[in-house]
Amino acid sequence: LSFLIILTLCLIHVISNILQFAMKALELCPGYDYGDRSLCCDVQQLQTLKGSLQLPLQFLSRCPACFFNLMNLFCELTCSPHQSAFMNGTKFTLFNDTAQNTTNVVEVEYYIGKTFANAMYNACQDVQAPSSNVKALSLLCGKDANDCNATNWIEYMFDIENGQSPFPIIPIFSDVPVSGMTPMNNKTYKCTEGLEDGSGSCSCQDCSPACGPQPVPPPLTPPWTILGIDAMAVIMWIAYVVFLLIFIGAVIGAWCYRKRRIESEYGPILDSNNPHNLNMDASCGEMLGERFESMLRSVFTVWGSFCVQQPLLVILGSLVIVGCCSSGLFYMKITTDPVALWSSPSSQARQEKDYFDSHFGPFFRSEQLIITTTLKSESIYSPYPVGADVPFGAPLDKEVLHQVLDLQTDIENIVASYENETVTLKDICLSPLAPYNDHCTILSVLNYFQNSHEQLDRTKGDEFYVWADYHTHFLYCVNAPASLNDTSPLHDPCLGTFGGPIFPWLVLGGYDGTNYNNATALVITFPVNNFHNDTAKLGKALAWEIEFISFLKNFSNPNLTIAFNSERSIEDEINRESESDISTVVISYAIMFVYISLALGHIHSCKRVLVDSKVSLGIAGILIVLSSVACSLGIFSYAGVPLTLIVIEVIPFLVLAVGVDNIFIIVQTYQRDERMPQEELHQQIGRILGDVAPSMFLSSFSETVAFFLGALSTMPAVRTFSLFAGLAVLIDFLLQISCFISLLGLDARRQEGNRLDILCCVKLPEGQEERTDGFLFRFFKKIYAPFLLKEWVRPIVVAVFVAMLSFSIAVTNKVQIGLDQQLSMPDDSYVLQYFKNLSEYLHTGPPVYFVVKDGHDYLSLEGQNSVCGGVGCNNDSLVQQVYTASLLSNYTTIGFNPSSWLDDYFDWVKPQSTCCRYYNSSGAFCNASVVDTSCVHCRPLTPSGKRRPTGNDFMKFLPMFLSDNPNVNCGKGGHAAYGSAVDLTGNETSVGATYFMTYHTILKDSPDFIDALKMARVLAGNITNTMGHTVFPYSVFYVFYEQYLTIVYDTVFQLVVSLVAIFVVTTVLLGFELWSGVLVSITIAMILVNMFGVMWLWGISLNAVSLVNLVMSCGISVEFCSHIMRAFSISVKSTRVERAEEALAHMGSSVFSGITLTKFGGILILALSKSQIFQIFYFRMYLAMVLLGATHGLMFLPVLLSYAGPSLNKAKVFAANKRYAGTERERLLNF
Repeated sequence: LSFLIILTLCLIHVISNILQFAMKALELCPGYDYGDRSLCCDVQQLQTLKGSLQLPLQFLSRCPACFFNLMNLFCELTCSPHQSAFMNGTKFTLFNDTAQNTTNVVEVEYYIGKTFANAMYNACQDVQAPSSNVKALSLLCGKDANDCNATNWIEYMFDIENGQSPFPIIPIFSDVPVSGMTPMNNKTYKCTEGLEDGSGSCSCQDCSPACGPQPVPPPLTPPWTILGIDAMAVIMWIAYVVFLLIFIGAVIGAWCYRKRRIESEYGPILDSNNPHNLNMDASCGEMLGERFESMLRSVFTVWGSFCVQQPLLVILGSLVIVGCCSSGLFYMKITTDPVALWSSPSSQARQEKDYFDSHFGPFFRSEQLIITTTLKSESIYSPYPVGADVPFGAPLDKEVLHQVLDLQTDIENIVASYENETVTLKDICLSPLAPYNDHCTILSVLNYFQNSHEQLDRTKGDEFYVWADYHTHFLYCVNAPASLNDTSPLHDPCLGTFGGPIFPWLVLGGYDGTNYNNATALVITFPVNNFHNDTAKLGKALAWEIEFISFLKNFSNPNLTIAFNSERSIEDEINRESESDISTVVISYAIMFVYISLALGHIHSCKRVLVDSKVSLGIAGILIVLSSVACSLGIFSYAGVPLTLIVIEVIPFLVLAVGVDNIFIIVQTYQRDERMPQEELHQQIGRILGDVAPSMFLSSFSETVAFFLGALSTMPAVRTFSLFAGLAVLIDFLLQISCFISLLGLDARRQEGNRLDILCCVKLPEGQEERTDGFLFRFFKKIYAPFLLKEWVRPIVVAVFVAMLSFSIAVTNKVQIGLDQQLSMPDDSYVLQYFKNLSEYLHTGPPVYFVVKDGHDYLSLEGQNSVCGGVGCNNDSLVQQVYTASLLSNYTTIGFNPSSWLDDYFDWVKPQSTCCRYYNSSGAFCNASVVDTSCVHCRPLTPSGKRRPTGNDFMKFLPMFLSDNPNVNCGKGGHAAYGSAVDLTGNETSVGATYFMTYHTILKDSPDFIDALKMARVLAGNITNTMGHTVFPYSVFYVFYEQYLTIVYDTVFQLVVSLVAIFVVTTVLLGFELWSGVLVSITIAMILVNMFGVMWLWGISLNAVSLVNLVMSCGISVEFCSHIMRAFSISVKSTRVERAEEALAHMGSSVFSGITLTKFGGILILALSKSQIFQIFYFRMYLAMVLLGATHGLMFLPVLLSYAGPSLNKAKVFAANKRYAGTERERLLNF
């Protein structure tokens, strides 16, 4: 009985071994059938083979044909009964057990057919490693995939130095018998072929022949030319010449016609002595216009008289209102967050950013250094034992690397303080494998050496040669950054200490192609967690960044040149820039204030200087302007609308322009006016306000409406500016027709009482006051206006201005779009050198994530196939489309194949792999590095088990994959690469939103960034259409550059809306004179078009800042044009030329002295600013808008009115004659 039991146990053991052997053979060498021939291997050998092939299995099994051919190579080597035909043992040693008198084979020759070797390589050469964004052969060939071929790949796999081969295997390649040996030339499969077990062909991503013809980018749109010359230039030249011929012909024809009729252009056209006839001839429109004009005149006259009679009530009331409104400044919030400043919460990019942040966490904060060396220490490395010499750039000199490592370590040890707590890098850094591995992510070439001086100094060799050193390790790691074993004699890992790969294009710069050894710069990046919703943690990060910046500013090393940037650097530098420019802005405003205070006074004689000066009135006018700005800021602060730096910097300039112009018009009209008999001061000032207030109301209300309509913009900076500006202009007008009029009345009484300005208590002796016209008024009236409107000057003016317009139209489409970050920095900013080095050295752009919104079905094969990039996946899947785009990187700006968590998950969960295991007792995940007999494979080695997991199986093992740390036995663990890429929902029972990451190509300027966003959205749109599910691209810069996709439309919309508003308001407030509104709108439109011409000439790009300035330019242009237009409209002179001359003489001097000279002095000071953005977008654009506004308002518009001004309103002439009947003015009107 005992014998039978023992025999039974022996049989069971034998059968178990046989079954185990059969299972291993089936697992590793499926399809091998040699009939009844015995195989030349045992279970232990198969187990060793499986262990040696784990990494190839994990990376190459995504292409079945490739992996089958590879296993064919090793199965024939290990188990084939025909080994004697193609294998030859060349070295032997005695077996340990000498009694058995056997030997061990320690070296063999393996004769392999060239056809087989090439076919195997061709099937594998395109297989991708998704988590590393590189080809799998870069990890398995010992060199870059581009340098790998059939022979050196097989030689590398059989080389004992790779750490996987148990003894040297010398491959000999031949398709014909050699030395009596017949090379192994088994059947192979192309990557486009399926296997006999039903496995499909390889995907396009892993098999380029399966892709068909490589896509070709569409040809670049050729520039629009005519006869090789820019088409717009040709068209505008032709249009200008045609206009000139027609215009000159019309002028000459009109002149000849008048000569033949013996009729002067200056002859009377109306009998102004017959007012009754005029009124009877007036049309209904003219009567309506006159009544509206009279109504405005009456209202403002009564109001002006009241303000002068009740100055205390008006002034105190104004102060109370201003105080109440300005109190809102206590609730003022200033927005400095660039995202809130430039991106609307409702914009696509902002919503996509919020979606990304809420599902995957905010994009990390980046602290980056770009390091170059002053040393000329380029070196040549000669590989052992043979190989071409490899040049190494100066920054890769070992001594330089040691110094850089010291710097890196010092940065890691920076200690900051936040609310009595110490903060180190470990407290805030990105640690993807925490809590298992708390090392910070440091993207640095030193991480190839585990950030260790000892590792950097490691060498292998003998007394004669160095077999391997840091050069060897570097060259391996740049080609296989995810490797855990460099397969050189060093056998050091390439993975960083934080558990992730260090891609060479992220840590090296200034190299050519993929010759990373030629790098001329090192890049070190410290990703820091971004805590948007945790003020305390964000405060710690900000505090550490302050110390980081301070440390690097004070760091000194004669051998290293460092350009650096922190996440907070740009915002800090903009704030510093604003503070440094305060003095410039203050000086600018001071000059304008001094000029206003002095220029308002009209000095009749030296002895009355202190009486006739109006310094106190000027200061009061300035305070009113500032009060209107404070009221606008306060009211919107009450409403919770945050301010921006643009509002603070621009609106005072705008309101000062509008306010000062109105102040000069009021004061100078009063100074030129003579009080009528029996008229008191309050009546005189009321009458004057009745004359000028409609003009002020016209300009101010036009600007207010235009600005408020500008708030329709989706751009936060433009919308905020428009709201604040519109309200400030309106309040300024109301204060000027109330508070300032009361102050003017008080100042007039002071002047009439011969009291000194400012020192009102001091009174001079009574003296005769002499009224004389001011110099500017006399110049405009006697010299400038008559000269400008001479018969031969006017055509020249029209020709010059139309030429300017034609030129501007021709170049408008050539204005650059965008805002380079360099322009936002002060001239002395350390960030400028960083931007320069960024553009000069870096080869890779920002990461881009293709986000699949939640709701996609990953549990079905159809849903998986629409996303993945491996076997069986759709040719138009997400991964495949991004991969195809990366082949056209110069066109699409997608630089690399995407990392795909789904494809790596499929490789990880395969039953042949040791990655996916769990404890049989508890069901908990069992890492591949764990040796425990209770750990079993997740899926059975059956046909169904080899298929992709679907349904519940898919979700059962996915959390394990996302928590698995990569190790030597399993390089596919997804924790480091994909821990944040998959949003598991429903207590890890379903997949929510996910992303697939790649990188943009290097982006150097605004057009590059704009194009990258545009192309990424086109690609995501195509993916969305093919998947039937929403996919969007996200990169950290999209939220800033999205505005430029629609900036042209936004600009046209804003300016057209403003022009329409100005046209409507002008038409109504000028008494429903449609043609007057048209002429004003045409002139302002010309100013705006000419602004684009100046922008092109002066290198000013179109962006939110310049758009704000263009909207403001529209408002300021109203000031230059509307007053002249209204003066022309109410003039009762006989001819258009006379009316234009009178309007220019009376209003031109006020506009010129009020807005032009005031602004000109202040603007010139802005040229001294250290800020490039001030110099370009404020000094240049402000100067342009003032000069263009002045020339168009004071030159072109009067000439235009002399040719095509609206006809005289007969009803207004009748009303004027009636109003001034029996007065001195009647005589002047009839003169």
